[in-house]
Amino acid sequence: MKLSESPAVKVGLSIAVATGLYGISFGALSVSAGLDLWQTMALSLLLFSGGSQFAFIGVLAGGGSGLSALSASALLGIRNGVYGMQLNLLLRPRGWRRLAAAQVTIDESVATATGQTDPAEQRRGFWAAGLGVFVLWNVFTVLGALLGAAIGDPAQWGLDGAAAAAFLGLLWPRIRAKEPATIAVLCAVVTVLAVPFVPPGVPILIAAVVAAALGLSGLGPVSEGLEPDVDPYPADAARSPGAEKLP
Repeated sequence: MKLSESPAVKVGLSIAVATGLYGISFGALSVSAGLDLWQTMALSLLLFSGGSQFAFIGVLAGGGSGLSALSASALLGIRNGVYGMQLNLLLRPRGWRRLAAAQVTIDESVATATGQTDPAEQRRGFWAAGLGVFVLWNVFTVLGALLGAAIGDPAQWGLDGAAAAAFLGLLWPRIRAKEPATIAVLCAVVTVLAVPFVPPGVPILIAAVVAAALGLSGLGPVSEGLEPDVDPYPADAARSPGAEKLP
């Protein structure tokens, strides 16, 4: 089958465009949070995890330390390690492909791959989405950073709290079940209560501990309620032949 005829490749490239555009907002907000162009580019090239990147600059923008920002980012990045274990069994990459696959194992590439039943289509979907998002995310990060640098002082434009707002906008639409929504609300309350008593950046770490405790307590199934930034297979959309519904 030609790549241009692959349903998985078409899905992967379409969500790559939609997700990659988020890079503009990240680049602009990263610069406004105090990072320079090269630091911003390094985050997108090396960290390459939208939620973790927004958490990192959100803590910095709020006056938190680099350690607090790194801790918050790392906690959100744990899910990528879980994805990696699943994709390793599904795709079984070898050699240099194993390292490349680890770098582009994100929500969208995993969702595109697991939405297919044919092994060849799973591989095509994973690489199309993963590489597509990686390239476009980094291109638009540079563009956003340049635009952000041209704006100047973020406070005069009301952008001092924009990083946290962008992260919330990225997260909230992905919560589609009662249990994760309950955990999110409880963590938000804990964060607000902790703000007056602890240094900047620490409240989000406290909230993460609370979320982990609630998850371990069995409040909600881990596999339900969190969706990719862009859903490659909407429930009301026609599916390609041989594809099955995402779990």
